Amino acid sequence: MVVDLQWVVGADVLGEAGGTHVLVLTTYDSDANLYRALQAEASGFLLKSLPPEELVAAIRIAARGDALIDPSMTRRLATRFATTLAPPHTPAEVDQLTARELEVLLLLGVGAETVKTHVSRVLAKLGVRDRIHAVVYAHEHGLVAGTPPGYRRSAGR
Repeated sequence: MVVDLQWVVGADVLGEAGGTHVLVLTTYDSDANLYRALQAEASGFLLKSLPPEELVAAIRIAARGDALIDPSMTRRLATRFATTLAPPHTPAEVDQLTARELEVLLLLGVGAETVKTHVSRVLAKLGVRDRIHAVVYAHEHGLVAGTPPGYRRSAGR
């Protein structure tokens, strides 16, 4: 199917293509057109300057359900994408945390309701009535580091 994205109807035609794999072949090397084509679920976006043998290969790629973007645009897009995924600056205070402290900090970000839900599920699955009994269960079954399985505190302690 030939689609000219310069016309508004071009994107509409893509949306109505159903299960058809559509390659957009254009002379316009613009991010806006690429974005419109991908939003309209095109299988590929190629420039008309693509050599014929590469166009044939692209048609085969799209026919098997894979997506592709013109090689001349890929480098620019990859560079732009990579810069948006740059890791955020880590404050010096965070660098002072041990791996375990960082893990706990990240777990603090989990919502209170999520924590309550998981705790309730753990209690139900272990057959214990509260958190204290879950801790006792964990010690008795050797789940806490340094506690041998079968450990039981004596009543005198």
